[in-house]
Amino acid sequence: MEEKDDSSLGKRHETRLFLFLIILLFPLLSIALVGGYGFVVWMLQLIMGPPGPPA
Repeated sequence: MEEKDDSSLGKRHETRLFLFLIILLFPLLSIALVGGYGFVVWMLQLIMGPPGPPA
């Protein structure tokens, strides 16, 4: 009987972890990565000038 309780508890924990990853962590991580990339491009353009051939 104890094995069933441990198994259901583990499955419940696994389900909550999956929902946390899908609903919260992955969207926040993707926003942070895209925002970080945009910030790096913005800073490089401030330092090196806009893209394109020199005038």
